[in-house]
Amino acid sequence: MTATAPGRAHRAVTLASSIVGAVIVALDGTVLTVAQPTLRDDLDASFAQVQWTSTGYLIAVAGLLVFAGRLGDRHGHRRVFTLGILGFGAASAGIGLAPGIGWVIALRVVQGVFGALLQPATLGMLRAAYPPDRLGTPVALRASAIGIAAAAGPLLGGALVDHFGWRSVFFLNVPPALAMGAAALAVRPPAVPEPRTGRPAAADGLDVPGACLLTVALVALVHTLVAVPETGWAATTAAGPAVVAAAGIAFLRRQRRAASPLVPSEILGSATIGAALGILVAVSAALLGTLFVASWFLQRILGLDPQEAGLRALPAGVMMVLGAPLAAVLMRRFGPRRTVVAGTLVLTLGILLLARLGPGSTALPIGCGFLLLGAGFVTVMVTTTTVAVRHAPTASAGVAGGLQQTAMNIGPTLGIAVAATLMSLTPGAAVGPPLTALAVFSATAALLALRLPGHKDPVSAAGPSPADASPARLGR
Repeated sequence: MTATAPGRAHRAVTLASSIVGAVIVALDGTVLTVAQPTLRDDLDASFAQVQWTSTGYLIAVAGLLVFAGRLGDRHGHRRVFTLGILGFGAASAGIGLAPGIGWVIALRVVQGVFGALLQPATLGMLRAAYPPDRLGTPVALRASAIGIAAAAGPLLGGALVDHFGWRSVFFLNVPPALAMGAAALAVRPPAVPEPRTGRPAAADGLDVPGACLLTVALVALVHTLVAVPETGWAATTAAGPAVVAAAGIAFLRRQRRAASPLVPSEILGSATIGAALGILVAVSAALLGTLFVASWFLQRILGLDPQEAGLRALPAGVMMVLGAPLAAVLMRRFGPRRTVVAGTLVLTLGILLLARLGPGSTALPIGCGFLLLGAGFVTVMVTTTTVAVRHAPTASAGVAGGLQQTAMNIGPTLGIAVAATLMSLTPGAAVGPPLTALAVFSATAALLALRLPGHKDPVSAAGPSPADASPARLGR
């Protein structure tokens, strides 16, 4: 059936909003790393205080992503996205005007809260606007845009800081946030009568106790992983896993007993979604841990400056941009299972190639290693994200998006913690041991990929479900 003009306009705005929202968040993180040294000098802040401008944001985001996705499922992803992106822009403007480091840290936490609202909605809106068999291309375009932001962020951030100061990197978020917020408010989804599902009213409730338990578990996990590279396994750090385990077990018990669980049973009990999320954690840990080690090697062992090191790593960013649309094509032709297995093997090969580097390594093997990293990771990310979102019921697309974003936040933190710990135990300039350990993460993802659908994905073959005609599907 040919889409109506309002339907086409809604899908165009949905795709643009999803891409711009994801890019703003990705760009914000990359430009901040460049601005932090100047911020520290200008505000006379300590190193620990500057670190909290990143840690505070990460903790706020990771702890609230799933609950934010549930809010989108209940109240409409478009509404939650609009609140998130406008709040993100307002917090960014506030940081740009902040008089001291305390204000910056506090507003970064606020920005993290709105970022948590924003991120699951960017995927929830896509799942609501596109049928499952057409979801791969929008997800791939979104991934390409994130790749561009990740590659351009350090260069753009450096130029802004050099010419306008550190505050300009936060003002950068304001215009696109206002524009997308206004567009989301202006374009209404086509009116479609809501089908009668027969579900009890409790199914649409908010599981606040469950959300609190999950938030405690995730905050404790992120705080522990962030602290390990700096303090090691001190007594306070070692208590973190106990808190994570206790809160996690209580959360799972709550989900089994609650009339309206935060994570519906269709998602919590799905082997396919569970495998996709596990793969995302593993490959993002492998990638970011490898980038952490490789950055140290390029600058400390080869003596490159940050810009030269960034240029050596550029093939990874280029392949993430170019490879995302190709990943969607490969997934349609070969199915999620074979596509992800191939992607994880390419990623593993790239890590092992970089593990062989030494003081005499030239640009060619370094570039080839980074090229394989980018190609393998983007193939896996696009495929598993598509699988996780489209295998979730439309009414729970926000929760699925929140879980995907949580995996993409936990994985890098885990990878850097593992890499930093192993590097502290490795004498001299050898990068082989930490990178070999990170290759194990990637290889583990290949094993998990065997639980993904084969060539004939039942969701794609079946087409959209009746729920896809509901107002939730259209973004409300």
